[in-house]
Amino acid sequence: MRIEAAVTRSPTDPMTIEEIELEEPRPNEVLVRIVGTGVCHTDMVMKGQGLPTPQPVVLGHEGSGVVERVGQEVTNVEVGDHVTMSFNSCGRCPSCTDDAPSYCYAFFPLNFLGARIDGSTPLSKGEEVIHGNIFGQSSFATHAICNQRNVVKVDKDVDLYLLGPLGCGILTGAGAVFNSLAVKEKSTVAVFGTGAVGLSAIMAAKVAGARAIIAVDLNAERLTLATQLGATHTINPSESDIGESLQKICQGGVDFAIDTTANMTVMNAAVANLAPRGSCGLIGATAPGVEINIDINHLMGGGRKIQGIVEGGADPAQLIPELVSLYKHGKFPFDKLISFYDFKDINQAFADAASGAAIKPVLRIGTI
Repeated sequence: MRIEAAVTRSPTDPMTIEEIELEEPRPNEVLVRIVGTGVCHTDMVMKGQGLPTPQPVVLGHEGSGVVERVGQEVTNVEVGDHVTMSFNSCGRCPSCTDDAPSYCYAFFPLNFLGARIDGSTPLSKGEEVIHGNIFGQSSFATHAICNQRNVVKVDKDVDLYLLGPLGCGILTGAGAVFNSLAVKEKSTVAVFGTGAVGLSAIMAAKVAGARAIIAVDLNAERLTLATQLGATHTINPSESDIGESLQKICQGGVDFAIDTTANMTVMNAAVANLAPRGSCGLIGATAPGVEINIDINHLMGGGRKIQGIVEGGADPAQLIPELVSLYKHGKFPFDKLISFYDFKDINQAFADAASGAAIKPVLRIGTI
């Protein structure tokens, strides 16, 4: 079928909305008419070739939409269902069979290399191959072919335009709190970086019942929003020392630290200010080969832990409906992070995400 898609043809040129061809779904695949899709920092990294994603390619991996067709093997969704699309996974490796699909052994090729696991792509333009299947979707388009494993049915009584970012950025921050770190009631949490991921972690920490939730960022406006969303304290490193400020709030250190910045200085501060038995979750993605220097005695002496976290350690089929339910009950107001853009303004949405003018841009592509 013919669709419209935003095609990335070079790391530096704007994306162009073009008419291209989309294959019919295979037996284990789902055709989704895209309603909206979030713009994620990872999309910007792939476009700029910070990851080896081949071009030309259709990016986009926080889609929401309506199921139009399903392959004969698909059992989890039906035509007409509202769905959010998340990351893809193989379903067969030790991680997937242990309900940990975000640590799928094939996570990188399935999500970043612009093709199905067999090397094929569902997209083309005449004789030209267009790479697709990014995160099992490539949702910067009017329609997408998804794998049944990365579509999650959602309630029809919630605005479908809002729900795409639940598939990646918001899921990552909330999942870090609920799943990977398992933040406890009355514990203390420091969140470094208040973008969409960090603010989602702050909202989740409030739901988890943390007694102190500390937001750390250089952006005063973001810190104000963090307070509105649940932060009990804020630290602006341009005004005060991170370590001294944390120790005044939580003498002895924090129980949980979450870094979303991928900044070496910040990551070291997060680890250095852990309380005994404290855990630090690293979410921010760095360039390959980046290392941090850690005082091993600091880790061993207090039983402290450092954990890498991908996609919040979440199973989207479980966490996304939970987040929707929390939102419906007024406990997870992630809509406050979202700014809407028309599909034709995708390049402006990217620019605003890069500058910080928008926390979580969402493209309105189709109608509900």
